[in-house]
Amino acid sequence: MPILGAKDRHGEAGSMTFEHPHWERISITHDNGVTEMQFHTNGGSFVWDAQAHTELTEAFDWVGKNHATKVLILTGTGEAYCTELDVTSFTRHSWDYIWWEGRRMLRNLNDVEIPIIGAVNGPALIHSEIPVMGDIVLAAEHAEFADKAHFPLRDTIPGDGVNLVWGELLGPTRVKYWLLTGSVIGAEEGKQIGFINEVLPAEKLMDRAWEIARDLARRDVAMLRYAKAAASIGFRRNFNEGLSHGLGVEGSGHWYMGGLKAGQLSGHETPRP
Repeated sequence: MPILGAKDRHGEAGSMTFEHPHWERISITHDNGVTEMQFHTNGGSFVWDAQAHTELTEAFDWVGKNHATKVLILTGTGEAYCTELDVTSFTRHSWDYIWWEGRRMLRNLNDVEIPIIGAVNGPALIHSEIPVMGDIVLAAEHAEFADKAHFPLRDTIPGDGVNLVWGELLGPTRVKYWLLTGSVIGAEEGKQIGFINEVLPAEKLMDRAWEIARDLARRDVAMLRYAKAAASIGFRRNFNEGLSHGLGVEGSGHWYMGGLKAGQLSGHETPRP
């Protein structure tokens, strides 16, 4: 995997070399202890596909081991965070591989010991659990949250972690309605529920994310790790067991339906080539 030097917040090379792997779906920015991962597809809004699944698994593992990073920002590109799903790309893998990698992707993110800021730049309809796993979550005014990747549109069991994260955030009754119906929660409603901390105009979102990140990064990394560990011990303790079980149930659903099949992008009428 190629190794690159990250740019700072202003697109310039930093005073210190910050090397990182190269990914096709993730752009890396680093400045004074803050690392930003910007998800994209060919420079536009993020499309969830098998390559993205692999790259996020690798990237979360990498940043969790990167001692130069004190605070991590996760965000998307353009008007949407992620609203499209390329089902066809996953049919190239066996379910055993998807189960193996799926466990590691969210486990790697859950194991990141430094503060994470989710900066949701627009609608998050596909795997919206990833940005809201942030310890601080900011959202653009037009952001909205739903699970369009699983049960409502594709008869796929929502067991790959979306159930666990959103169950923690919405509660047991609301999350079942949300997962089974595909209902949408807007940014302001998310703030009222409590899983969004601040709702901002889109043009101010990233400046605010970096402002908070820089303030946190003034501390020693050890203190940031200890503070996060104290605040999140309950959820992190139970996460791995629930993830394995949920993916097993999701796999049972795929087996019953005859396996993963090439199909349409979620919410779109035309299949992806």
